[in-house]
Amino acid sequence: MNIFGTFTKLNPLSLLRHLSTCHDSTCLYVLSNSVSWLIYLEHGKIIYATHSVEPFDRLERHLRRLSHQLPALSTDIRVQLRLMFEVDVLNPSRLPEQPPEYQAICWLVSQRYINPTQAAILIQEMVKEVLESFLLIVEGNYKLINIVNKLPIICRIDTEKILEMCDEQLLGWRSLAPHISSPYQRPYLRVQTAANQQRFSEIHQNLTAWMKGFSLRHLAVIVNQDEVKIARSLCQYILNGEVVLHEPDPPFDRLPKTFKKFIDSSSDNNDGVESEFALTVATSTVGSSAIVARSSSTGVGLAEGYTGGSGGLPLTQVVSYRQPEIIQAAKPQTRIEVVKTPPGESRVRSDRKLYKIVSVDDSPTVLREISRFLEQENFSVVTINDPVKAVMSIIRNKPDLILLDLNMDGIDGYELCKIIRNNSMFKKTPIIMVTGNKGLIDKVKARFVGASGYLTKPFTQADLLKIVFMHLT
Repeated sequence: MNIFGTFTKLNPLSLLRHLSTCHDSTCLYVLSNSVSWLIYLEHGKIIYATHSVEPFDRLERHLRRLSHQLPALSTDIRVQLRLMFEVDVLNPSRLPEQPPEYQAICWLVSQRYINPTQAAILIQEMVKEVLESFLLIVEGNYKLINIVNKLPIICRIDTEKILEMCDEQLLGWRSLAPHISSPYQRPYLRVQTAANQQRFSEIHQNLTAWMKGFSLRHLAVIVNQDEVKIARSLCQYILNGEVVLHEPDPPFDRLPKTFKKFIDSSSDNNDGVESEFALTVATSTVGSSAIVARSSSTGVGLAEGYTGGSGGLPLTQVVSYRQPEIIQAAKPQTRIEVVKTPPGESRVRSDRKLYKIVSVDDSPTVLREISRFLEQENFSVVTINDPVKAVMSIIRNKPDLILLDLNMDGIDGYELCKIIRNNSMFKKTPIIMVTGNKGLIDKVKARFVGASGYLTKPFTQADLLKIVFMHLT
């Protein structure tokens, strides 16, 4: 039987702790500010958790974290996941029995791109991020639902211990309030000089190149550092006005702010709780491997150097697993940008990555918008409004990424994409289809002719940068 309830001044921490003491299998569904949270539990352990705001963006970011140690998680594989599993529109009032991004993780295991141990690390970090936002909900509605088709279980996470990890991370964000109120706020460098570039290079050598619209959370993934650490490093520059912090782009603006409401769990009695974070990785129904593991909250993790969260998931005992097939990822070209400056002014930009992007569209209006969006971020943009002449121009310019309109007179984007892919120079070049079509058939057809991804019209600058982030960084 489903159980329904309404919150006024919701205490999500108490609710989740109460459910962790139960022995039933259930799914907690919470709706607040048009965002839905889904937390799947079995015998008091968390199997998975997600929310409706860009779940595949979340999966992409955490796969990017793992890909530093796992070459099998190439850009091509990550793009293939989105084409196969991503849903165009998530209805927050409709409960999916198996979240599409969880199906994608199961597919990665079944295809042996990652093993169950690595999948457990991935799931824990994604669950932790989701629970951090869940703990900040103030008002909402909830229901407990019995799932008919249960999730294939990859791991079971100790609820109390993952909440402690979330509590620690939220304390870090709260220490930055009120100057920083959300991990999705976007830092911009007000004026770039040699002096401030030198100071920012102490945080990361290419940090100034990416402070152009990416959120703090996305920025941390690009430079592969802890997000609270990056935010804390930038806080002094925000205070003195060198860095301007913009509010989150939609739909991330619908998620709770980190300083508006913080549930302090320090008053609860945690005496007698082991310092060890116990996570049992169950026999997976999506692969032939099985592992049993325990982990400590104070280690470096299975993937050494993994910076996905506080402590990662150090697995100290692995019974057996198959090594996934290794696929080498294509590396983006690094170029040196030479900047001419007036006498007496010094700017050092030798570490910048300058990418060339070709945009093919028979609409001058669309081409102007794409150029404006990208050139503001210092990308080199070549626009082509005659699709018939596009191939020769693309060969001449040798771009790092190609944007193709789907519906053009003379030759459509599918045919043009197939022609470009047949040229050996562009076997690995990302090709993004720009289209107003949202149907699954169009996505499958785009993948069939060799497209790397798709951008749906109408799109914002943030949407365009998101595609760039996925394929070029």
